[in-house]
Amino acid sequence: MDYSDIQPLLNVYHRKLAATGLRFKRYLYHHINWDVRMVGIKGARGVGKTTMILQHIKETFKNIDEVLYVSLDNLWFENHSLEELVEFLYTHGVTNIYFDEVHRYRNWATILKNFYDNYPDLKIVYTGSAMLAIENSVADLSRRQSLYTLNGISFREYLEYEGIATIPPISLEELLAGHTGYAINVTSEIKVLKHFEDYLKKGYYPYYKESGEDYLMRVAEVIRLVIESDIPAVEDITFITVQKIKKLMMVIAENVPLEANINKLASQLESTRDQTLKMLYLLDRAGLLWLLTEKTKDYKHLTGPKKIYLNNANLMFALTGKVSEGTMRETFFANQMGTVSTLTMPKQGDFMADGKYLFEVGGSRKTFDQIADLPNGYLAIDDIETGNGNRIPLWIFGCMY
Repeated sequence: MDYSDIQPLLNVYHRKLAATGLRFKRYLYHHINWDVRMVGIKGARGVGKTTMILQHIKETFKNIDEVLYVSLDNLWFENHSLEELVEFLYTHGVTNIYFDEVHRYRNWATILKNFYDNYPDLKIVYTGSAMLAIENSVADLSRRQSLYTLNGISFREYLEYEGIATIPPISLEELLAGHTGYAINVTSEIKVLKHFEDYLKKGYYPYYKESGEDYLMRVAEVIRLVIESDIPAVEDITFITVQKIKKLMMVIAENVPLEANINKLASQLESTRDQTLKMLYLLDRAGLLWLLTEKTKDYKHLTGPKKIYLNNANLMFALTGKVSEGTMRETFFANQMGTVSTLTMPKQGDFMADGKYLFEVGGSRKTFDQIADLPNGYLAIDDIETGNGNRIPLWIFGCMY
């Protein structure tokens, strides 16, 4: 092998790097310890993992030939091996390699573990869109890596990405204790409700900017790719199962929030209860659904969820023509709160966070009736700029990362 053999990879790397801007960086960028020998970044397809690692390369290395970025779904690997590539690069002085879409390469976890063990000063950063692939393989890499999760754009990040406002993130504890002052600071600068409405329709996936009016069509296409390509890449499933997963996704999209009757769903899919549960949890881990359970989700012991949501509000607009305002509010809350806390289904109210904070989600006329006299009870209210006491504007829950 010589440099002419890897020129196609270099061409892609250089083009992508040239097109990568540094103005806006995702919330996770400055939390990653880029100095460790192996960094793993997982997340749903389309949330910006590739851009983030290219930004790091561009900002860190004066000589870009000291580094290689390569996506493992590149057709180059049809007649070349990853082991061959790394041996060539390492012996020619390249000690920083960034692997994108690792789940597309067979036995990737074992191969990365061997790279770590056999090349003592090699630094590896890898990403994967199919969250199950990385999680199932983490045992091979657990002692060797720092693993991070990148979620979709928060409302706070959306405001910065759009150039509307740059505001600091607020922790859940700070939000509950001091949301009024935070909201006053934000609303004194911008008309927050208009921007919040826009964000719910387009804003969770960074590619909304380049997609323009075709954004929702592209979201639908990404859903198809996840089901047809990413999930089968890491799970041994048949074509018939892929078709059932598609049908399941659409049944849920048209009926969210779905109070889960697994036996009924299984009947609609002409499937078994166990297989239906497995499909639901696959879609949850792939970042397409949000399953709300009575106890903390355990992906090794699958239990029937109490409610099923689409993962984020943008998916609702992409998959169905009828979007319920109430469901959209709950979906947003679950998506954003679930990123920073553990959400479960309480006996009263809509959501329980970290086993101690109880939330009801609703419009401006929402009252405490359903959670009256319960400790740590809060209302997350849409259509208000500022709140008071335990009555909190819904939009603020999008400012926690």
